[in-house]
Amino acid sequence: MDRKARYPFKWFGLMTPLSVLLTMTLGTATLRASPIDDERQPEPSDPSAYYDEPADEPAALNAILTMPEANKDSFDLPNGVKGTRDDTRKENVLPPPVQTSFNYPTNGKPSPLFGAQPFTQQLVLFEEFGPEKLDPTTPAAPLGFPPAAVGPLPQQDPNNAARSAPPSAALDAFLRQPGLTPFPSQYSNVVDRNPWQAQIEVFLNRRIGSSAEGRPPGKGWSHQRWNEFYPQVAYKTVQTGARLNSGWRDSHQMHGYAVGEFGPGGLYHNVAGVQATNGTSKGVDPRFHPNMPVQNHNSVWTFDGTLPPKLLMVRYGQPVLMRHYNGLPIDPSANMGFGLHTITTHEHNGHAPAESDGYANAFFFPGQYYDYRWPIQLAGYDSINTDAHDPRAAFPCAPGETLWTNDMSPSRKTCQNGTIKIRGDWRETMSTHWFHDHMLDFTAQNVYKGNAAMMNYYSALDRGNESVNDGVNLRFPSGSALPWGNRDYDVNLVFADKAWDQNGQLWFNPFNTDGFLGDQVLVNWQWKPTLDVRARSYRFRILNGSVSRYFKLAIVREVKGTSGEFQGPKNSGVSYSRVPFHMIANDGNIMEHSVPFDGSMDLDADGDKQNHNAILPTQGIAERFDIIVNFAKNGIKPGDKLFVVNLLAHDDGKGPKEPIPLGDVLSEKYLAVIKQGSKGPQWDKGDPGVGKVLQLNVKAYTGQDLAMDPAAYEPAKPGKAEGLVMIPLKIHRDNPADKALLANARHRTFTFGRSDGTDEAPWTVKTDGGFGFHMDPRRLNTATHLANGPTDAGASGFGTLEVWNIRLGGSGWSHPVHVHFEEGIILSRGGKAPPEWEKWARKDVYRIGSEKDGLDNVEMAINFREFAGTYMEHCHNTQHEDNSMLLRWDIEKPGQFQLMPTPLPSWDGVRYVNSAALPTFRTGDGLGPKVVVKP
Repeated sequence: MDRKARYPFKWFGLMTPLSVLLTMTLGTATLRASPIDDERQPEPSDPSAYYDEPADEPAALNAILTMPEANKDSFDLPNGVKGTRDDTRKENVLPPPVQTSFNYPTNGKPSPLFGAQPFTQQLVLFEEFGPEKLDPTTPAAPLGFPPAAVGPLPQQDPNNAARSAPPSAALDAFLRQPGLTPFPSQYSNVVDRNPWQAQIEVFLNRRIGSSAEGRPPGKGWSHQRWNEFYPQVAYKTVQTGARLNSGWRDSHQMHGYAVGEFGPGGLYHNVAGVQATNGTSKGVDPRFHPNMPVQNHNSVWTFDGTLPPKLLMVRYGQPVLMRHYNGLPIDPSANMGFGLHTITTHEHNGHAPAESDGYANAFFFPGQYYDYRWPIQLAGYDSINTDAHDPRAAFPCAPGETLWTNDMSPSRKTCQNGTIKIRGDWRETMSTHWFHDHMLDFTAQNVYKGNAAMMNYYSALDRGNESVNDGVNLRFPSGSALPWGNRDYDVNLVFADKAWDQNGQLWFNPFNTDGFLGDQVLVNWQWKPTLDVRARSYRFRILNGSVSRYFKLAIVREVKGTSGEFQGPKNSGVSYSRVPFHMIANDGNIMEHSVPFDGSMDLDADGDKQNHNAILPTQGIAERFDIIVNFAKNGIKPGDKLFVVNLLAHDDGKGPKEPIPLGDVLSEKYLAVIKQGSKGPQWDKGDPGVGKVLQLNVKAYTGQDLAMDPAAYEPAKPGKAEGLVMIPLKIHRDNPADKALLANARHRTFTFGRSDGTDEAPWTVKTDGGFGFHMDPRRLNTATHLANGPTDAGASGFGTLEVWNIRLGGSGWSHPVHVHFEEGIILSRGGKAPPEWEKWARKDVYRIGSEKDGLDNVEMAINFREFAGTYMEHCHNTQHEDNSMLLRWDIEKPGQFQLMPTPLPSWDGVRYVNSAALPTFRTGDGLGPKVVVKP
């Protein structure tokens, strides 16, 4: 079918008004015919127009070194004063002159516990955002985004609106309103004004030209393929200071606190462990333990300003729009000494166009919003399964549900047998993601402060309904009360280290450039909580949400007496046994085989089968591991207590040490203690982040466990043939045909270290053997071309394939390197075959380091398809990232020879400046893999 037949309504205008979208309303459903999208470059009159490369490229690159910081307008103070990073740190309770030399928390004092005892509070599970149908017929909302105002502590500032937050009741009333006002558009909304304009002008003491939306203007930052991937569902949220949860999102939970384990009598019907939270999040307050103080609005900044942490549940083939409001203080210094009030949100690692990727210099200001449109399409949409014939490329649905689908005949499709087929490569199916702030130079501080949420992708393969046995659904542990998206036995867990001051308020050291280590590990923002589980199989989606700390997590069962494998502390009367499990997904990507962590395989070929028996690999910052644990096997019975234990110690934030033996941690032979030093109390004899962090209480189960057996999907091992395949890799490192593809692929090398760094910007990245630059968004390090533009159904191809080598520059530090937009298949690690948990996986974080399981380089194959624009690559030790270990790379459309300009946001709007590119930005450093895998 040709493109005219697919899209009979051509439209090449700059903005597609609602009148052009042909609508027919049937009850609440809206049918829409999609005009063709104009994918050409911006016209010369467009503010985002591309331009020719500078005639003297070296001079242009050198000029960048002398330019003001690209984020300088975020620090504006009254009367035209240009602030600096120093202004954002001036309220810190521990500036360098009074810091200690303690490692935990980094250069700070031990966090007081206020009498809290471990494992005395119930874990809160994630609260769903709950997107709603995006309907242009929804009446305009009567309430606008409420501005910051004076009010009582801890939720507001009683004296100064510029240092305060919106009133909580007004904010909830605003968020409860249906629909989005103004309605989303392809281009940034530069017509409506910032609703906080009056308050902002009082603070700055000048007029401003701030628009309602902070997205950069013009076609270069318009939503790519807007009509083709028109958002079908949407939600709004505000980044704002910590406040009490009013429960207004209760009705947006898919389970409705009515079915499964979330229904009456279920394990999770009670949200926070107190009677008042039966079937509601109302009353959940922002504190780490009931004994600890409530967090102030300028200490913690979360989505909605509330806890529990938030979860977005999406389905492949159903584009979603998140309207993200900035409700942070107008005064950049109103932050308890860390964090910045400008934000940009990165969906890690969504297959999303650049304008919705959260580029570090596409930030927006208090009072503004940014419409992030995430297409939620399978990679390979333009080149693989383009006629949508494959049942493995599909999204789950409810019986009778109709949803708009782009296939051979774009139209509404009716749910049949629980799925609707879509275009794209089913081997690219993703599962567990998260999204977080990516503000230039302030990512660590803003993420640490609370700008982080998790995201579950659902598909025909991963339906979140374990009862569906259709030959496609992998039947991961989940539940079956809902058609899709059951979370009864599918639990999101974010582990992150934190620290707080003597008043119990969150504290961070922004002056440290090596990395920040908290002395307490929180799970879902709670200190040492407990989680009740049934005696059956569970899926845990584990995210390392720290800024600098690595984890190595083990699971053990407490045994009365001394019969366990590991002895407890002296005279404790308990011992411990390992609890084995299987890894099924790595970095949000379901693997080809499930990997057993049970001592049956030497997973990293080091001659030791026990070092990963019930013990996960080192987990770098931002890595996700999905595991299946069966609480009805391995001697586990109702009434048992299990523990998740962290074994990985740090001396400082540069990287982890080798893990502490599990037996030493459980016996408390290794145990950090507080001693009185010359400067007051300090941690001694180890890292306090090592030890038990989560307790699991096993409860009886009377239902039927319908989940898959992960052992059936194991790779080949001695005495056992290769098991079933979950999702096969699209490239196999040992396949001759794939080797030929890789031999012709462009190669690029990125070296992460301290070469050519300065005291102000110590961490650098060298690209293709060049100079070690500090980060500047105006510098383009690398650009790859898409193989093709949008294609008609029935087309075929593979997309642009490249080989990237990520190398460690020096020793004594570690870097979890994240490449935005696409996953890679690891070809080699340190010149050797990767370990089992990477051998069968697609990754978006590539850990390099001097530790034994890090090694000095990772070589991986990566594809580029569907979308273009400006992306990033960086160390996800975000203190390293914020101190210059970050670079810009672009995806260019076919035939593009000009450079994209760089957006520079301010209170008066976004202007563009010219970019400059490295000499090797298009050529890389040759063809084919450079590392030979050793046998």
